[in-house]
Amino acid sequence: MPETAPVTSTFRPELPDLPAQAERLIELGVHESAGVAVAELRSFAAAAEASEGAAGTLLAVHPDRAPASVLAPLLRREGKPGFVVTDMPDVDLFTPLEDLALPDAPLYLLTGIDRGDQMADWSPNEALPALGEQGRTPLALTEGIHWVLQQPAALERNHCFMTIGSRLRKANGALDARTPAIWISNGTGRDGGERRNAPKVGWCWAGNRHTWLGFASATGRRL
Repeated sequence: MPETAPVTSTFRPELPDLPAQAERLIELGVHESAGVAVAELRSFAAAAEASEGAAGTLLAVHPDRAPASVLAPLLRREGKPGFVVTDMPDVDLFTPLEDLALPDAPLYLLTGIDRGDQMADWSPNEALPALGEQGRTPLALTEGIHWVLQQPAALERNHCFMTIGSRLRKANGALDARTPAIWISNGTGRDGGERRNAPKVGWCWAGNRHTWLGFASATGRRL
């Protein structure tokens, strides 16, 4: 197992304020997919912005309302839309781990987001307990997509990230060995050359290490 180090990245999130994030979701039509009224979304963002400690906070829609299959195509990089890899047709079955305790509400906030660059070349199986020891919570897949929707620069060549807060459970209750991640397509294989440099939602094996994938996490979630 790699040497344990605090999960802090050289990349610093510079998120828009919460009302601007709400307008971005409205522009993309996320509110319609989620069944959330424009007024409700704007009111939630305004109230959260007025609360203490709102700076650097991410606005998220609960994955039950806006799943990854809906959000991924809204991503953009160099004018190209995001996509889910062809061998992940079950992407929306990768749901948040039980101990993530997502708020039971259509809208919620994440604080202290970090890309986890220092955990590059760790496996998901190694990273998950280490994050818990540091008092951090791994991002769910939809939360990672929300981050890139609001701050596209969070996705960089050789500095992309996994979202191991989402996993698929088999019928017997065991975890599927795949773990979701968000990175940039090279336009090879089944991706197709036309998708080179597009944002990509895919997966990696839970026991494998990748030098170019960190582990996105947050300090917490709240309403």
